[in-house]
Amino acid sequence: MINRIREIRKAKGLTLADLAEACDPPTTAQTIGRLETGMRNLSIKWMDRIGAALDIDPEVLVRSEEQKRAQVVAELGLSEPEALKSPREAILPTEIAASGGDATMLVLEVAASVGEYRPGDMVWLRQIDPDEAGANMLGAMNRDCLIPRPGGRFAFGRLIDRKGTLVGLLPAQAGNKQLVIDNPPWIAVATMLVRPL
Repeated sequence: MINRIREIRKAKGLTLADLAEACDPPTTAQTIGRLETGMRNLSIKWMDRIGAALDIDPEVLVRSEEQKRAQVVAELGLSEPEALKSPREAILPTEIAASGGDATMLVLEVAASVGEYRPGDMVWLRQIDPDEAGANMLGAMNRDCLIPRPGGRFAFGRLIDRKGTLVGLLPAQAGNKQLVIDNPPWIAVATMLVRPL
């Protein structure tokens, strides 16, 4: 089995010290480094601790040696693509999407061109409780959201207003009027777009 701690840690922008501190109980950067390089045995207990610290399923931390994975080989900036010093394993959307902890992830499949979305797009959304005040709701403002409506229908568009139990949504399709939804049971905020080329 191949240990993927380093790839996932780097994909989340964490240093060895950041990950060590996020573990419960905290550990040292040296210990995390030894686990990454295989100098220390990655037990089930360590997988659970590191998985919780990275907000991922512990099983994502290892993979079979026979399984071929996509490699990140270059980085595109403002000029031409630049080769990485050493290629790294690409992290799949399902492995990083749940970085909101216990948040439920939903996927909206786009069947026709709507606004900036194209057929075949998969919009990954993080479900939040609209009654939660603070960062979660503020993070949804001016973002594309999926909101359930009565009768098993949905509304999708930019969240532009919130007054009491009323939520204002500007549909993604140009020319449509603002929708006002009263007391939705949840709101799912778009966090990632997967687009086939």
